[in-house]
Amino acid sequence: MTNFPPAARLYLRPVAPVDSPIGYDGQVARLAGGLGWFAAYELIAVEGGRRVAQRLLPVEQLPGLLTQLPDAQAERLRTLAAAISAPRPVIRAGERALRLDQPLVAGILNVTPDSFSDGGKHGADPAAVAQSGFDMGVAGASLVDVGGESTRPGAEAVWEGDEIQRVVPVIERLAKSGVPVSIDTRKASVMEAALAAGAHIVNDVAALAYDPRAIEVVARAGCPVILMHSPDPAQSPHGGSGYRDPLIEIFDWLEARIAAVVAGGVQRSNILLDPGIGFGKSLADNLALMNGLTLFHGLGLPIMLGASRKRMIGALDHEAPVERRLGGSVTLAIKGAEAGCQLLRVHDVAETVQAVRVWRGMKDHGLVGQPG
Repeated sequence: MTNFPPAARLYLRPVAPVDSPIGYDGQVARLAGGLGWFAAYELIAVEGGRRVAQRLLPVEQLPGLLTQLPDAQAERLRTLAAAISAPRPVIRAGERALRLDQPLVAGILNVTPDSFSDGGKHGADPAAVAQSGFDMGVAGASLVDVGGESTRPGAEAVWEGDEIQRVVPVIERLAKSGVPVSIDTRKASVMEAALAAGAHIVNDVAALAYDPRAIEVVARAGCPVILMHSPDPAQSPHGGSGYRDPLIEIFDWLEARIAAVVAGGVQRSNILLDPGIGFGKSLADNLALMNGLTLFHGLGLPIMLGASRKRMIGALDHEAPVERRLGGSVTLAIKGAEAGCQLLRVHDVAETVQAVRVWRGMKDHGLVGQPG
């Protein structure tokens, strides 16, 4: 177990989920301070960009392994294991507090004519669009994510002034009602206008790398920010040239991006992560990410999953069009919940909330309904 190359970089991915820790003292660990527990890690060693070892490690064997490894590798695993299990801090959204010890649903509210799934659905009247956001809250959404620029492949860039005119009147109405709001944008001026209008969180598909002022704006506002992975964020969220190992490469990219954003003045405790399902990724890449989501808990930050109505669903179901991807969307959302993702960004709020409530009921029974 200890014959890793000295220069190998080590990773831990929680695997072997269990329903309850009861009766398993020392044999299981908690996943991100939430409702999930697991009994083993997948231990991965990477050197020169390639996996050189991959083994299953029962949770109870980790302390013994740490005593056998070189100091740097032992410290790396110790840090990852602590990050994987640590509770995630509460996210402040104005007067509301979003607790991240269970999965929350974020509703997608696009004020756009050309978004891939719901472009033009909500109309152009700010009051009518805001009503759609209110309805999401009534249906159980803990957050409404407002966007004024489509990020679908091939979409034309929107002038920031037009983007501001689209989103600000909607955000003002939602914020006055107490609905937690995030602004989905890459542009610093739109972030500023949206935050001034009452938005609480910035959700950036470019991870604050598209606009040179973006980090400064978020740092000055002291607000939470969601950093999404995309291959070439300074240009297009759908660029890139493919991956040898998408899971490891995207983990490393996010780790580096967190460091850059923190160096720019953003508090680490205000950062959330999104692996960017569908952005510059093949079907195989997306499936690898969905199957390996728990690896990202090693970064110690909350995870948002945005897989709703994505192209991968159609690719797996006879090219089902966007309006017929509800079943696949709910499946991916529950996969995310099981993997410990704290935020599920979806179009179909009521259906996803119901699915999460049923999933939560099963989790609760696993924790308190043990025979004995």
